[in-house]
Amino acid sequence: MSSPQAPEDGQGCGDRGDPPRDLRSVLVTTVLNLEPLDEDLFRGRHYWVPAKRLFGGQIVGQALVAAAKSVSEDVHVHSLHCYFVRAGDPNVPVLYQVERTRTGSSFSVRSVKAVQHGKPIFICQASFQQAQPSPMQHQFSMPTVPPPEELLDCETLIDQYLRDPNLQKRYPVALNRIAAQEVPIEIKPINPSPLSQLQRMEPKQMFWVRARGYIGEGDMKMHCCVAAYISDYAFLGTAVLPHQWQHKVHFMVSLDHSMWFHTPFRADHWMLYECESPWAGEIEKQDSFINV
Repeated sequence: MSSPQAPEDGQGCGDRGDPPRDLRSVLVTTVLNLEPLDEDLFRGRHYWVPAKRLFGGQIVGQALVAAAKSVSEDVHVHSLHCYFVRAGDPNVPVLYQVERTRTGSSFSVRSVKAVQHGKPIFICQASFQQAQPSPMQHQFSMPTVPPPEELLDCETLIDQYLRDPNLQKRYPVALNRIAAQEVPIEIKPINPSPLSQLQRMEPKQMFWVRARGYIGEGDMKMHCCVAAYISDYAFLGTAVLPHQWQHKVHFMVSLDHSMWFHTPFRADHWMLYECESPWAGEIEKQDSFINV
């Protein structure tokens, strides 16, 4: 959202103010509430369909929910790796087939296949482990950024964009469409740029993000599933920031996805989402380019 390229249906804002604390997050009650059909077989419903295609975060989050239902309550997800292999059809439900690849005393692995029309559209492997203390601990320093309370929400930003007399005529329709979407995520960009000033930018951006509604302490695995849903939202635009003044991108899709979960967290509390795209180009190029 902070990038000044033309907004797309998949780049909505999802901030409509703080709901009452007794309002359960729609991500938990609807999007991530799978219907069991048989042992290790579930059906998911669609909540938000951007640009006539399924939202990748929905598939990742629902697949992780399906995997989590096949493990014991005392284990926690610590990683997932997945691939989007076909475009999803928003007109039919998604079936999730879970394979119990391994169940060990410390680690368990689950493979999940999302299927539509008899063909896989998504494959995923999730690893779960028993909580274990580690004598070795380190992490990157937290970036110095303004707290979310000091930043504008997306509704206010869109209003400012629409009031800008220099805004190009092609933007208002897309901005109003974004404002009308009911996205179950709240986002506050750290450094939003005016849409009327196209310029070359570094492929980096940061957001404060959280799920709309109240989830509570609950099961840590559910917070990981919510974070998996959020993780595929609004970050693809990072890759076009250096090129927005030169190339027009009509749409973008996720091809693969990986996540690691290090410590417990609350997905309904503000989290800093740092996005960076180190490389974009053709695989034929060599010279001094990053190849792997």
